[in-house]
Amino acid sequence: MKESRNSSGFLLKQRAFLKLYMITLTDQKRLYGLKLLDNMRDEFRRFGYKPNHSEVYKALHELIDDGVLKQVKKKKEGMKLQEVVFYEFRDFDAAMLYKKQLKVELERCQGLIEKAIKDNF
Repeated sequence: MKESRNSSGFLLKQRAFLKLYMITLTDQKRLYGLKLLDNMRDEFRRFGYKPNHSEVYKALHELIDDGVLKQVKKKKEGMKLQEVVFYEFRDFDAAMLYKKQLKVELERCQGLIEKAIKDNF
């Protein structure tokens, strides 16, 4: 997973941020497409952040391509033929390593932001 290793960027990339939340929501057994997008939009509305559909799905597909998550089709409750795609861990250890790496990066970003606020306001 490329984003978190030796970041030379100023702040955390959006896709890495989304992947972090997808791993956490998968661990909480709450991860499926549109519901995930709605939940994330509700959670971050007060910060003026509204993740878009394509970025969420790109991040999900990267986690699948990296072997962290897998898709599992399940019948929708109360429906005979309609299926919903859920996401589950393919490699839980890789997911936890990614979260650990992102925590270090988030702490670095937090330090930059706190310094900017202290120095300028």
